[in-house]
Amino acid sequence: NEAAFPAPHPNDVSAPYWRALDEGRLVFQRCAACAHAWLPARTECPHCLAPETRWEAASGRGRLVSWVVYHHAYHPYFASRLPYNVAVVELAEGPRLMTNIVPGGTRLAIDMPVTLVIEREAGVALPRFAPA
Repeated sequence: NEAAFPAPHPNDVSAPYWRALDEGRLVFQRCAACAHAWLPARTECPHCLAPETRWEAASGRGRLVSWVVYHHAYHPYFASRLPYNVAVVELAEGPRLMTNIVPGGTRLAIDMPVTLVIEREAGVALPRFAPA
């Protein structure tokens, strides 16, 4: 019996992010008051708490900040992928996001330049990154 994909559950705050990915774009929020940029989506700026935010398109460029390689699947859906990486990428615009570096088995290094690759999994568009 195959495990179900642990799909995201978009809400009113995160829906623009998931819609943009579905359209082939990566977006992030920026504060209208202090210009701080972030992911994931929130209702207020995590830096100054101002409620005025706007969505901006990311260039798709970034750098690898950190990663871990899993040799044990903590969700049954991922058991067939072992080992797999979970990485933190810092976008050129500043926000950081948890993602994967593709293809699996890629030799990883701190500050490695990466570029956005949107992949579909179980019909869901996901932001992943490949060496630039």
